[in-house]
Amino acid sequence: MSTNSRIDELKSALAQRLLVMDGAMGTAIQDRDLGPDDFGGPEYEGCNEYLTLTRPDVIEEIHRSYLEAGADIIETNTFGATPVVLAEYGLAHEAQRLNRESATLARRAADAASTPDKPRFVAGSMGPTTKTISVTGGITFEELACDYHIQAAGLIEGGVDLLLLETSQDTLNVKAGLEGIDRAFAELGLEVPVAVQGTVEPMGTLLAGQDVEAFYTS
Repeated sequence: MSTNSRIDELKSALAQRLLVMDGAMGTAIQDRDLGPDDFGGPEYEGCNEYLTLTRPDVIEEIHRSYLEAGADIIETNTFGATPVVLAEYGLAHEAQRLNRESATLARRAADAASTPDKPRFVAGSMGPTTKTISVTGGITFEELACDYHIQAAGLIEGGVDLLLLETSQDTLNVKAGLEGIDRAFAELGLEVPVAVQGTVEPMGTLLAGQDVEAFYTS
């Protein structure tokens, strides 16, 4: 099935019912009690995204477990797969490949579990990175937009049905993410739906200080 056909199917399903997303990938990985060798060596331990290449069987099994539990949408193992985050492990150069392979892995699991009555979909996970423009600094809007461009392109190439900017804590980061996504759309000549998820602190604002209304409006 083509990407456009899957997107039409996703929109149709959303119009008919609530769709359930999967649970946390990071927690599921921790539950597997993996060691340094599973990550490709001690220097990569803790880089969950790298498991897509070193232990794809583990990641695919996690996808299957959520699908078997009834999830309609599974997320790719790419929460921290931007160059700026992967650089902490010397893996920035692998960013687009990791995103593409992670999307392909999730796509295979979703397709295997899909039926005419219950199609399954793949969301490309795009986390907030380890830097925020408004709070931590250390990165510019343009640098972050370029990173998200690379991530979005890899995810789309791998066959995701939508992109999810998740756990957002800073509206400037989100805007950089959306700019990067637009660049990927232009580069590939293909667009997929985009969702944005914000993380609200106990005081009712995002980490960067924006309240929910300001976050939505921006």
